Amino acid sequence: QVQLIESGGGLVQAGGSLRLSCSASGVTFRTYAVGWFRQAGGPEREFVSAISWNAVTIYADSVKGRFTISRDSDKSTVYLQMDSLKLEDTAVYYCAAVPNYYFGREARRYVHWGQGTQVTVSS
Repeated sequence: QVQLIESGGGLVQAGGSLRLSCSASGVTFRTYAVGWFRQAGGPEREFVSAISWNAVTIYADSVKGRFTISRDSDKSTVYLQMDSLKLEDTAVYYCAAVPNYYFGREARRYVHWGQGTQVTVSS
């Protein structure tokens, strides 16, 4: 059974940093693309960033230059380093994984999802 578990969320002041982790079990994680999405109360999950099986990365324009995605294949973990956080980054952050036939921004294409971790940025 595939499990993705996010950690690292919390409360931080604007301008601060957090690092989210997404740990996987039950899947050969290094062959998967992994994405981070966020949901701030609306029905849609917004794309944040993704990393391919061979470490190609893409970012939403709203986080480009502030967030960095990386992966440690030995540890089956993907990280999202979030710097210069803004109030509008407040959301529940989810990691998701899809086999390497897909790499992109569409949430509906991702097969496995974590339970989410709350990130709250205060003024």
